[in-house]
Amino acid sequence: MIYWLYAQLLRRQIVDLPEQVCFMISGEDLAGAPDSLFAVTSWCNAISAHVTRHGPAGAHGICHLMFHIATKDPDQIDVLLPAIRKISTIAHLSLHAGSRKETGGSGMDVVVAVGKSGREEITECIRKMARDNVPPETVDEKVIESYLTFQYAPDVVIKSGGDHLTDFLIWQSVYSELFFSDVNWAHFREVDFLRILRDYQARIRRFGK
Repeated sequence: MIYWLYAQLLRRQIVDLPEQVCFMISGEDLAGAPDSLFAVTSWCNAISAHVTRHGPAGAHGICHLMFHIATKDPDQIDVLLPAIRKISTIAHLSLHAGSRKETGGSGMDVVVAVGKSGREEITECIRKMARDNVPPETVDEKVIESYLTFQYAPDVVIKSGGDHLTDFLIWQSVYSELFFSDVNWAHFREVDFLRILRDYQARIRRFGK
């Protein structure tokens, strides 16, 4: 009862949501709590609906949600695919795991990227530009971004368990707000997420200025 009341209080404090949120977890985290991907997606849908319904005019919900699973062996998630695919029942899921790419469902855009590296993405970006014979003098930030695999610029990057971040989205997350939670992924609750969202709206984003 107290937990429910606290969650309700936090929801009422949130009026400005990030459009794009990225969670960074490990393969071990996912294996220990595979259903948490679906749970977080459900929270995002519910919180977005609450803010757009009760928030100020023009308030928006969370439009893009990403989960990066850090692992050297993307195949290890094969046994967890049913839990990942469950997301497509409440959102539009795009799964990137090794050479595997799957999409399904409708609603909020959710990307699950398994074993992906930011350095590898930048390297492949340069290779694509070389193959397309892009003139060096025309290369700018917009051109580079158009060649990136993941066309996202997360407003918020969340790392649970207090561990360090990976190099994933190394280009895209340069202006992201970073949040490190001491709560392990398996014990990460909706109130922990709501606290981060509440703190996010209190930050003044400077975008490198």
